[in-house]
Amino acid sequence: MPGLAFRSSTRRWTNHQVTSQQQPIGWLGSPPGARWPNDSEELDANPNPFIRYRSMLWSHHRALEVGLTDGAFVDIVRRLDDAVAEVDGKGFRDTPLVDLTKVGSIIGHTGGLLGKDETGNVSGTHKARHLFGLALHLEVGDVPTDTPLVIASCGNAALAAAVVARAAGRPLTIHVPAWADTTVLAKLDDLGAHVIICERRRNETGDPCVLRSRELVADGAVPFTCQGTENLMTIDGGRTLGFELASDLAGVGTDECRLFIQVGGGALASSSIQALSEAVDLGVLADNPRLYAVQSEGCAPLNRAFMIVQQLDDPCAAITSHDNSDIMWPWDDPVSLATGILDDIVYDWQPIVGAMMTGGGAPVVVTEAELADAHRLVNSHTSVGADPTGTAGLAGLLAAQRHNLVDNDTVVVLLTGIER
Repeated sequence: MPGLAFRSSTRRWTNHQVTSQQQPIGWLGSPPGARWPNDSEELDANPNPFIRYRSMLWSHHRALEVGLTDGAFVDIVRRLDDAVAEVDGKGFRDTPLVDLTKVGSIIGHTGGLLGKDETGNVSGTHKARHLFGLALHLEVGDVPTDTPLVIASCGNAALAAAVVARAAGRPLTIHVPAWADTTVLAKLDDLGAHVIICERRRNETGDPCVLRSRELVADGAVPFTCQGTENLMTIDGGRTLGFELASDLAGVGTDECRLFIQVGGGALASSSIQALSEAVDLGVLADNPRLYAVQSEGCAPLNRAFMIVQQLDDPCAAITSHDNSDIMWPWDDPVSLATGILDDIVYDWQPIVGAMMTGGGAPVVVTEAELADAHRLVNSHTSVGADPTGTAGLAGLLAAQRHNLVDNDTVVVLLTGIER
C-alpha cells in the first residue's frame, strides 16, 4: 500500500510527458475506489473531515482491506476524535474559509481574498491532521499500543503529535533542538511526551533532531511525523485540508484562483495540492489553483531548488528521482520571524516544484518586513489570531504584488498556526 505513491496522469511537466512512473517522489495518489461525497446533505452530515472524506483516505481503504466495515472505520474515527477532544478541548471539524476583503482593500488587492483558518483546529494548526491520519493507520493496522512513536520538531508539529499520541494512548519521543522554547517544552511534558534535546555533533550536516529520530526508527520506532519523506502516509491525513478547500471553492463558485502556501518542511503544501489535484480529477473543481510556495529570505531552499530544476534539460527527472542532493541541500543558518518555516531542507519539495512548474505558479521569497506586515494586518483587521508563520501566506501575496505577479485574481491563503 505505501508503495502506491504514484498515480497515472496525462499532465505534462513543462514539455516532458508524464507517465505513471514519472510522478514526483512523495505523491500519494487516491486509493482504489476513492469517491467524493456526492451531495451537500452528505457533506453537511459529517463535519469531521476524516469521516466526511473517508472514501478518499488510504486508512479507510486499508480498513476495508483487512476486513473492517465502513461503519467500523467510522467508529474508530469517532472514538479517537473523542479522545483528542478530551486532551485538547476540541476534535476535528471543517475549518472555515474566511473573507479577507478588508485586508485585501488595505493592501490594494482588487480581486477576492480568502483565508482557510486553521487556528481553531486541534492544537491550533493544521499539523494534527497529519498525525491523526497516521494514528488511524496505526489503529486499523492493529499496531500494538506500546510501539514507540518518534518525531523531530520543536513547535506546532510536536504539540500536535503529543496531543494525538496522548489521545491514542501511545508513547511518543520528541527530538528538539537546543534552542527550543521552554514554554513549548513544558506543554510537551504536560502531555506526557518524552523530550530529548539534540545538539549538533561534530562534522554533522542536516537537522540533528531528524537524524536522531531516524536512529530510533532504525530500532523499530514508527515515524510519527509531518514529513512525507519519513512516513508517506502523513500526507494522507494532511489531504483533508485540501479536500475541505476544494469543497469550499466549489461552494463559492471560484473557478480560478491563486493559492499561497507557506513552506517549511513542505508537507502542508504537498498534501494540499495533491488533494486539490484529486478533486480536479473527480470533477469537483475545474482546474487546480495556481500555487505560490512562500518562504522567507532567511531560509529559502525551495526557491533555490526551483531555480535549479527550471534550468535542467529534463526537469521531470529531478522531481522523480531519489538522488537529488545536488538540488535540495541544507540551508545555512536559517533565521526568520516565521520560525515555523525554518526547516533547512524542504523534505517534500518534489510535488511542490512539480505543481508550480505544471500550473504556472512560482516560489515567492518574502522579506522580514512583509512577514511582520502580514502578521499585523491579519491580527488587526480580522478575528483570526495567527502567528507570523500562520500569516506567511499573506506575506507571500505582499511579495507577489511587489513583483507584479498578481492582478485582480482571487487569492487564497492558509492561516495556520495560532498565536501562543
